[in-house]
This record gives sequence, structure tokens and C-alpha cells, in this order.
Amino acid sequence: MNIQDSLTRNIMSEEVETAKQQTESTEKDLLMDKLQAEFGEDILKAYESFGMKTIVVNHDRILDIMRFLKEDPQLNYHFLTDLCGIHYPDNAGAELGVIYHIHNFMTNTRLRVETFFSSENPVIDSMTSLYPAANWMERETFDFFGIIFEGHPNLKRILNMDDMDYHPLLKQYPLEDKTREDKNDTMFGR
Repeated sequence: MNIQDSLTRNIMSEEVETAKQQTESTEKDLLMDKLQAEFGEDILKAYESFGMKTIVVNHDRILDIMRFLKEDPQLNYHFLTDLCGIHYPDNAGAELGVIYHIHNFMTNTRLRVETFFSSENPVIDSMTSLYPAANWMERETFDFFGIIFEGHPNLKRILNMDDMDYHPLLKQYPLEDKTREDKNDTMFGR
């Protein structure tokens, strides 16, 4: 390979990378423009973390927003990759949350959708009508966080015992059992 071929390859590679960045930028603008036009104040925040676009939305409109993201022909987020619960006990009024990861296979883009609500009323709309795969993920989130998915066809515990009266991933329990007598902390340098 001569120098001219090498320079041509480098220039072509840079042009491809620039085009890819412009496409990604256009997709981000399109996404935010469409969401702002359709939902306005219900889109609370948008940012990018580790290369993944993230939007934080009003939990009262989550079903409408997710339906829009799925059914809009330009956005086309047809695949629910994951959903999980999260608990921030110090975040007054928005202690609990649900995080959705959705994927557009056509453009190979992913989007994280986050929504938060009070632990006093841990109820959110179920996504099973849009994404049937949400069924077991919502059951797991209910089991571990106590989040109630309104409209879920069979919301019950999936991994823990039915007679458990608590949800183990809520951060409301001490990390260590203070009643244990068999544990001598002096052995561990405490």
C-alpha cells in the first residue's frame, strides 16, 4: 500500500465517522423535538450517559410516552430490552422509580426512559399491553421493590415466598443484623 492509498483510507474513514456523528445528532434532535412537541412539560429532563440517550418523564404519562416512542414511524422503539425498579430513599417525593431500556432495531439505537414517584403511592401503568415481555420483568420489580403495575394481568410474587411481607431491595433495612451474637466485630478490625 502506498502513501496515497493510506491517506485516501484515512480521509474516507474520517468522513464516515463524521457522517455517523451527524446522523446520531440528527436522531437525538428528532427524538427530543418530537417528544417536546407531543408531551412538552411531561419530559422533565434529557441527558446522555455512557453513550446512551436518557429521558426522565412524568410517571402519570409513562404509558402514553412509551406508546408514542413505539408507534411513531420515525422513532420506532419496538423492543423492550429491560425494565427494573430503583429506590432512592433520600429523594423525598420521588423515592421509587422504574427504568425502561428500549431499542430501535432499524437504526440500532437505544433509549433509557426513567420515571420516579413517591413510595407513599407506588403505582405505575403496566407496559404489558405494549410490550408483552414486560410481564415477568414487572412481576420481578413488584416482588423486589413493591411497585404496583396497574393493569398487569397477573401481578404476584415470582421469586420470593408468597408469605413475605416486605420487599427485599428497598433500602429501608440495616445492612447488618445487630441481633447476631455469633459475629464478633473485633475479629474483623472493627
